[in-house]
Amino acid sequence: MNDTTDTRQQILEAAMERIVHYGYSKTTMSEIAKDCNMSAGNIYRFFASKLDIAEAIGRKFNSELYQTYASICRKPITAADRLRQFFEFSMVRTYEALEEKDKLVELAETLADERPLFMNEQLAQERVYLVQILENGIEAGEFRPLDRKEETAEMIQASMMKFRFPQMFSHLTLPKLKRELAGVMDLVLAGLSAGAVVPERQIDKF
Repeated sequence: MNDTTDTRQQILEAAMERIVHYGYSKTTMSEIAKDCNMSAGNIYRFFASKLDIAEAIGRKFNSELYQTYASICRKPITAADRLRQFFEFSMVRTYEALEEKDKLVELAETLADERPLFMNEQLAQERVYLVQILENGIEAGEFRPLDRKEETAEMIQASMMKFRFPQMFSHLTLPKLKRELAGVMDLVLAGLSAGAVVPERQIDKF
């Protein structure tokens, strides 16, 4: 690490500690700078805004998720089980992080509202892993052939949106969320199965 990287990391750690304690909206750049023993003006050399700090925190969280996603994709288990593990790990990790540090819900909501490109980038990266699982399942004969695997991955994500940030969408306990997730995954896997017949879309125009 160079000095710039070390300083950025120090700022992120100070920001995280303050946000977890006081909440995102009640945290200011000058307070973060003070916690890092630097001037308020100096902090802007490393982050242009508090929102940029929030995004950097989100990116760090996601990078750890991606490492586990890659590991799940390499597991010597069925593609169906990889798909189940993929979404259960994501839900449990996010649920536990937000439960342990409930002030992070506000940070997640802020990123969703004010940095939609960041959220879209996260979804796109997830689809890379999902497409890999789908391809493995097709090759193994578990899943039916798919003409548009990227689009299928996108639709799977849409069906799982409630479980992305559980506390933002419901007040269910983790065991109940796991039960719901397993049920939704059963439906998804039924549609992906080798013998599945998907009816032609009949969508009325409004």
